[in-house]
Amino acid sequence: MRRPVAVVLALALASAAPQALAGDPAPARAHVEKTFLIPAEEGYGVGECLSGGPSECGQVVANAWCESQGYASAVNYGVAAQDEYTGAIPVAPIPAPTAARPLRITCQD
Repeated sequence: MRRPVAVVLALALASAAPQALAGDPAPARAHVEKTFLIPAEEGYGVGECLSGGPSECGQVVANAWCESQGYASAVNYGVAAQDEYTGAIPVAPIPAPTAARPLRITCQD
């Protein structure tokens, strides 16, 4: 009874050993970025930091948002351009006010 178990165990170890010993590097993870659109009037009071252009406050808020979504950090943030969200292109060429535009945060792994 011991011999068949030992043979199975030896075969399992032998099949796993070449990959472990060869030092094959794990395949590199692809760089992942994702952009989130947040309503400007979301109620959390972070719109002032994110819509005011690059700032320490904006970077901290954007990084915290990305971390809460499972990403490492924020790459970019600010007010979304009109062509970045659905329904933003008006029938008449009237630009949407900046306050009504959603905020954009781009996160990376």
